[in-house]
Amino acid sequence: MNSEKKAFLKNFIWNSLGTGINSFNSLFFLIIVTRVNDIQTAGIFSIAYATATILYTLAMYSGRLCQVTDIENKIKDKDYIANRALTCFIMIIGATIFLTLKKYSTFKTTIFALLAIFKGLEAFSDILYGIMQKNDILYKSGQSLSLKGFIGIALFLIVDLITRDLRLACLAVIIVNVAILVIYDYFLITRKLIDRESKLNYKNVLSILKSEFFVFVNSFAGIYILNAPKYAIDNFLTEDIQAIYGYIMMPATVMTLFTQFIVMPFLGKMKDLYEKKDLKQIEDVTFKIKLVVIAFGAFAVLAAFLLGPEFLGLIYGLDLKAYRMNLCVIIGSYIFYAISYINLVTLTTIRHTFVQFVIYVISMIIAFIGSNVLVRVLNLGINGATFSCTTTLAIQFIMYTIVTKIIIHKEKNNLNIDEKV
Repeated sequence: MNSEKKAFLKNFIWNSLGTGINSFNSLFFLIIVTRVNDIQTAGIFSIAYATATILYTLAMYSGRLCQVTDIENKIKDKDYIANRALTCFIMIIGATIFLTLKKYSTFKTTIFALLAIFKGLEAFSDILYGIMQKNDILYKSGQSLSLKGFIGIALFLIVDLITRDLRLACLAVIIVNVAILVIYDYFLITRKLIDRESKLNYKNVLSILKSEFFVFVNSFAGIYILNAPKYAIDNFLTEDIQAIYGYIMMPATVMTLFTQFIVMPFLGKMKDLYEKKDLKQIEDVTFKIKLVVIAFGAFAVLAAFLLGPEFLGLIYGLDLKAYRMNLCVIIGSYIFYAISYINLVTLTTIRHTFVQFVIYVISMIIAFIGSNVLVRVLNLGINGATFSCTTTLAIQFIMYTIVTKIIIHKEKNNLNIDEKV
């Protein structure tokens, strides 16, 4: 095995491990809260974490995708870091406005605020991970995520067991993330990689906000779409139902996680292929990824049907057999979402973002209307939330598939014309 393949494998393994642990932490947190506290507190945690995830997209703004696939490299690391600091500050303002309008109880407001801070730290770390990835040491970010995941979950459990106070448990995780971000992510790794001679360019900092606006809206809308049923439940149903929907939705997020850590190591390769205008090879790469994702999704649906409720019941200590079909349908709908995400990566790599903005706005409207109508107006409860999620993701998948095929076809034709000329 040559050094290039060894480096790719090392990056892939550590990134997969770190991303997996970090993404599954919400699952472990929810299990701990359900077992140590109660189902009502778990319901509060579920909607609070969902909201923090939506706010996280505000802090991430354009995300690592655009940073890593920045072909011209005109925007320097310092500019990206300053931009991320700005978007994290905007996120705090957004969280403050949201909580002021919702007027939750003091306890619920505190949980929302702490989880928003936690996700804000995660977003800031990601810009440093982008620097690591551009320097071909993605495995370092995987190691960082692994540390945060293992230590954070362990401390969350210990503090919650001792105090039975979810607020203190969340605070403990925040302290862990701050410590690793400062000591490991910055001082030990990225401080050595950042060009100290380059000066901060405020125009670049603001230009990222402008140029990547549609990418941000797409990300924000995408997370909202997945969580729209939770807000319908928060508005019209009980914390118990919120917790149960969180339980059956959690395994579906494995599809998102699996797709992300399959796609992430290929971002650099896709950037290089686009530089070479090799759209056929980009299609081949994404097609193979889609096949792997579909196979994994089919296996996940089968496993959910055979043992899903029993397994979840064992974890959470509740009888969830009545929700077997809800679980299978939601996991199946996330296959649609996974394919749409792969198309998103493809279109973003070749810099087609406005059309995605249109797709996401349409999908967001469908999610908002559908979840409220099915949950509240038709009084379908958790079944309405399930059907809303599936319908929205299926329609989004259809739109993304058609648009991606059309754009790739046009790009190929334009390349052929240029070659002939």
